[in-house]
Amino acid sequence: MLPLDQHRQLRLDALHAEDGWLNLTDRIEIEPGPQTVGSGENNAIRLASGPAELGVLLPGDAGFLFRSAGKTQPFQTKSDTPPQLRVPPFLLEIHTVDAQPALRVRDLTQPRQKKLCYFPVDPAWIIRARWHALPSARVQVIDQKGGAATNVTLTHTAHFSHGDLAITLLATHWKGGKPMFVIRDKTSGNETYAASRFLIGEDTSDTEITLDFNRAFTPPCGFTDFAICPLPPRENILPFRVEAGELYP
Repeated sequence: MLPLDQHRQLRLDALHAEDGWLNLTDRIEIEPGPQTVGSGENNAIRLASGPAELGVLLPGDAGFLFRSAGKTQPFQTKSDTPPQLRVPPFLLEIHTVDAQPALRVRDLTQPRQKKLCYFPVDPAWIIRARWHALPSARVQVIDQKGGAATNVTLTHTAHFSHGDLAITLLATHWKGGKPMFVIRDKTSGNETYAASRFLIGEDTSDTEITLDFNRAFTPPCGFTDFAICPLPPRENILPFRVEAGELYP
């Protein structure tokens, strides 16, 4: 597990990156067939800013293509990110949720600066929890902010005690091969983002996992209206304050 200061610097670097969450201007669902793209009113995909006619989004056998200035290019897929393509002044992205693709647009000319603030670091919120594999995977419906409910596959739960309470957290998502927990607590809507915070489990063994709530962070929806974020399942809504991790930006 990275030292906390390195972890937070990487978090800030990712937020400030070209494909971070500070320069999104649009997320528009893609209809079948070729779609003209631009800020002009006659475009099938009308952008909030930029050229009146940016180009044409084309469906392809291996993914979407984009034709602009007489040149057709494929979207490039990278690890852990949706397919992307740079078409100045934008970084375009194909963001698919429940088989429905959307064009997500980042304006590369916009400033990307944000200061993150935190609760004081508290070692008491570094918890070595029990890591329990379910007898068999099960599907659960998860609500989302900015999108329709979706199905996730649950394979593990984390268990720890807080005072007299026995807590079970569901690992509803995975990020970079690590389990991710979507949580809400009594600081949510006051000191921290109202909808949720995300927490990545670390140092996982067959039976144990580290939950360092000092690393809990604001989801993308805390920075932009053009993101879709999972909301916490009932089990992950904690009836106490977690005074650790990232404050509302």
